[in-house]
This record gives sequence, structure tokens and C-alpha cells, in this order.
Amino acid sequence: MEGILFVLKSILLGIVEGLSEFLPISSTGHLIIAQSLVNWPNDEFNKMFSVVIQLGAILAVVILFWPKLWHKIKSLFRGEKEGINFFIIWIVGCIPAAIFGVLFNDFIDEKLFSVPTVVAALIVGATLMLLLERFMGRQNRVKSLEEITPKQALVVGLFQCLSLWPGFSRSAATIMGGWAMGFTTSLAAEYSFFLAIPVMFGASGWSMRKFDFSHMFVDQWVALIVGFLVSFLVAFLVVKKFMAFLRTHKLKGFAYYRYIISAVLLFLMFSGVLKV
Repeated sequence: MEGILFVLKSILLGIVEGLSEFLPISSTGHLIIAQSLVNWPNDEFNKMFSVVIQLGAILAVVILFWPKLWHKIKSLFRGEKEGINFFIIWIVGCIPAAIFGVLFNDFIDEKLFSVPTVVAALIVGATLMLLLERFMGRQNRVKSLEEITPKQALVVGLFQCLSLWPGFSRSAATIMGGWAMGFTTSLAAEYSFFLAIPVMFGASGWSMRKFDFSHMFVDQWVALIVGFLVSFLVAFLVVKKFMAFLRTHKLKGFAYYRYIISAVLLFLMFSGVLKV
């Protein structure tokens, strides 16, 4: 019975991850709440589990954007400007987060993974979203990947470094960077998804390198596989809906929602449900 309950909990966490990973609302904040509500163990397996279900979500993006990505790859090998420019802006956009992630990984794990710091990131991110969408999101000059310059890619990449602060949201950070560079919201989100592929695979691999999989129980293996699959399926549906949503809606609703999640986390913290 305990094994079945453990797997059911992994399904819930997979749903939460798939729903929140690519929306600008912070999957970290939502997982903290969900894990506390289901009494999920806060141990080394939990850290690895959170990383693996992230991989499920990013795999969904790879599959959804594979036709466009494959087209760019073929263009690159043909030596065409379209493919070359895409891979330049892809690499340039990923470099800042990769460098900062390696340099400050231990500091982030030790100092920033706490309820107060996550709440602060949620609030700061929400406020910046409201300000940038109002004053910069209206420019909407850059509408396609082909128009993005290496300089613009670098700025978005620097914004992405904000997502190393747990609770800020990688999606929110890169979309805000896109607004600052005059991207339409839909293009900012699309570019954000492409940047997520190498960044999240790299971060996941870096986090998993220390875990000893040989000591896992059968229930843990089942929970890990099920959580991965559920996260993949939910993210697959969410990203498609999110892209359609962005064509006709603003993101300020997500900013207000972040304030609500911050309040929930503070309540759980002060009520003693969550440890600081």
C-alpha cells in the first residue's frame, strides 16, 4: 500500500512539474508546495527525482519543436545563413547561464533553495514581468527567429541567468529578456523554449552526476519512471496551449498568480508546514 501511495504522489508531482515548468510561474515554488502537501521525503532521491521529471518536460519541448529544429540542423549542414544564424543565437543565448551555473552551483544549492528566497524570487519576478510587459512588451518589432541578432541573444541569455535564482522561473526570465530586446511575446516564448533544451539538459546532467542509482528501491524506480512520463505528457499539452494563448493574451495574469503563490508559501512557512 505504501508503494502505491508513493507512486500516486509521484504522479501528482509529475503533473505539477509538467504544468509549471514552461509557464512563467516557477516550477520550483509549485513543487515545494506540492511536496509539502503530500509529505514527499526531502532527501537525495527527491533532488534527483525533481531533476528527472524536468527532463520529461524538456523532452516534450524537443518533440514539439523537432520539425523546426531539424529544419535548422539541415540548413546548418548545407551552409545556409538561416541555419548558421540560428545556431549562433542558440549557443550565444545559452553561454551566460552555463557559465554562471557552473560557477555558482554550490552557492545556489546551499543558500538559495529555501522558502524565503523562493518567495522573494516569485515576487521580484512578478513585479518585473508587470513592468517590462507594460513598458517594453509593446514594442513587438522582432517577430521571427531569423531576425534575432547575436547581441540580442546575449542579452536574453543574461536575463536567463536570473532563473538560477530558484523561484524566478526560467521561462519568465527569458521572456522578459525578449521583451527588453523588442521581441513579440510569442517569439520570446519560442526562443525561450529552444534555450531551455541545452540549458536544462546540462543542468540536469550536472545535478544527477553525484546520485548513486544502485541504491534505489523498486518503488523509487517505478515512481521515477511514472513521474517522468506524466511530466512529459502534461508539458506536451501545456506548451501547445501556452503558445496559442500568447497570440491573443498578455502575461500579467501570471504575474498576479505569482503573488498568490508567494502568499501561499508564506502561509505554509509561518504555519510551520514548511521549514525555512
